[in-house]
Amino acid sequence: MLYRTAGQFKTSYEADQALFPVRQDAILLGVILAFAWVIFPLTASEFTFQTLLIPILIYALAAMGLNILTGYAGQLSLGTAAFMGVGAYACYKMVTIMPWMNPVVAIMLSGVFSAGVGVAFGIPSLRIKGFYLAIATLAAQFFLVWLFEKWAWLYNYNASGAIQVPNLEMFGVYVAGPQADSMVQYYVVLAIVSVMTMLCINLTRGNLGRTWKATRDVDIAAELIGINLMKSKLTAFMVSSYVVGVAGALFVFMWRGAAEPNLFDIPLSFRILFIAIIGGLGSILGNYLGAILIVGLPVVLGTLPAALGIPIASSTVEHINVMMVGGLIVFFLIIEPHGLAQLWRLIREKLIIWPFPH
Repeated sequence: MLYRTAGQFKTSYEADQALFPVRQDAILLGVILAFAWVIFPLTASEFTFQTLLIPILIYALAAMGLNILTGYAGQLSLGTAAFMGVGAYACYKMVTIMPWMNPVVAIMLSGVFSAGVGVAFGIPSLRIKGFYLAIATLAAQFFLVWLFEKWAWLYNYNASGAIQVPNLEMFGVYVAGPQADSMVQYYVVLAIVSVMTMLCINLTRGNLGRTWKATRDVDIAAELIGINLMKSKLTAFMVSSYVVGVAGALFVFMWRGAAEPNLFDIPLSFRILFIAIIGGLGSILGNYLGAILIVGLPVVLGTLPAALGIPIASSTVEHINVMMVGGLIVFFLIIEPHGLAQLWRLIREKLIIWPFPH
């Protein structure tokens, strides 16, 4: 009943290919945006901002960047965390060398440096693919983390080897640093993630997105019909690395507040990959669904036993969390390889034709 589409006629190709061909989808998005922009900020606590809302948005953006490369263009990558580190360190250097720079501008520009590094490490994709390309990106992961640790100029020769986010103002309000308010940081992250999401949606629905999909499905056939594989693969690496670099800057400046080189190690790359797989490769919505599950599940497991009065050690909770995430990955690979996004599509189709059988 909620998804009854009777009377919603399409009279043009543009209307049929609209972003929301079903009116209820637009209404649902409006409700979600109302919660994100109004309800959550007015009702959430400091704990909720720091453990759920801000990290979910940042992880979803990082998974979106990986999804463009792996889900849409079909290029495997295991170096997502390292490209996030490039964005974080680039942003740190910009705000320390040019303290007058707007922090949002610095965050958006940090993705440019990550995009350049991504294109450099994406060149092997012109000759290799599959697991061989994954190993090449894994080499980039280890090399970049080593560079973050050994190149002292990146962290301003700090004796600890870490970068510390300074207090950054915008329009007279602290948006980053120890004095920044969590609600302000949440709004900055939400605004940037919303803009990046619209950018990714438009790219994947346009000519470039169709080129990526053709390269992903059958690259030889794509080349035979005139698609430039070099341009297709390198643009995928460039756009993906840019989005991931912006996510890395947000990761440090709007959430963690400080970072060491090992923060961008291989476990972070795998966590983002798990979000993309569970959410659904080749889907924008899946990045958010996967981030909600992967980020929210440990929080629920950590707070629920205490709320129910069940004595359980924190180490046991951590082991349960690892086992559940691993089990979910196996479940989705076997039962529904297209992830949570595909489950939502199936539920939506059932709602549209209900009460009639499929």
